[in-house]
Parts: sequence; structure tokens; C-alpha cells
Amino acid sequence: MSDPFKEGGLPRPALFGLVGLVAVSLLAVIIAQAFGYKAGVTPPSSIVEQRDLRFSDGKAGVVHVWDVNQSVMMDSISPGTENFVRGVLRGFARDRRSRELDDQIPFRLARHADGRLTIEDLATGRTIDLQAFGHTNVASFNRLLTLPVQAL
Repeated sequence: MSDPFKEGGLPRPALFGLVGLVAVSLLAVIIAQAFGYKAGVTPPSSIVEQRDLRFSDGKAGVVHVWDVNQSVMMDSISPGTENFVRGVLRGFARDRRSRELDDQIPFRLARHADGRLTIEDLATGRTIDLQAFGHTNVASFNRLLTLPVQAL
């Protein structure tokens, strides 16, 4: 087998290109941090619609959805349905348990000016941008945001 780098190693233009790419990347990060850019943080002023929700476990795997501001149960999610919603809630619940936080603190479901939908755990401050999971999964949470408040 022949050694491809025996005759001088990496070509100089490729080496300069790689060094330049690293330098530009580092410069971009330094500038972004200097101007206060935080990845994944949505400015609060971009929220155009929001609802604070609390979720509780019912009998036989049912999840009850409560509108915190109205203090009414507005929906129930039956077992085997809305699996994406259940998965997101399980992740949040696991995080709360590991930090020994109160499960009565609500979640904030919000629509932003650009149409994105996010859910924030007000107990931990963790926010999930739901757009990353596709239209079908976003629709599950959108239904909870637009559901009329009426006691069940």
C-alpha cells in the first residue's frame, strides 16, 4: 500500500481552507455571544397566544387537562391516543421528579408571531419547540391551545 501523504501531506489550499473555516466559525460564535444571542431562547414579546395548562393522571391511564387560569378540567386524553402529547409530558415529568419539583406548577403552551408552537415547563424553565416534530404532532398541542374552556 502506498502512503498518500508521503509526498508532502495535506495540500496547502485545503489546509488554509480548513483553518479559515475554523476561524470564521469561532469569530461568528464570539460575535453572537457579544450581542447576547442565546440559541433556543425565544423572546417573550414574540408570544401572541398562550395558555397555562396542568395535567393530572386519572383512572385507567387517562390524562386530564386543566386550564389553570379558569380552574376547570377542559379535556381528557384516553389511553392509546395523543401519544406525542403523552411522550412530551412523560419527559417533563421525569425531569421534575429528578429535581424533586412540584407537579402542580403549570406548563405554558404558546403560539409565537412566526407561527411556531412551544411548550414550556414553568417549574424547570425547559422549553420545547414543537415545530421540530412535524405538523401532525404540532396539531395535537394546537388542539389544546385552541380548545374552548368549558368544564367537563
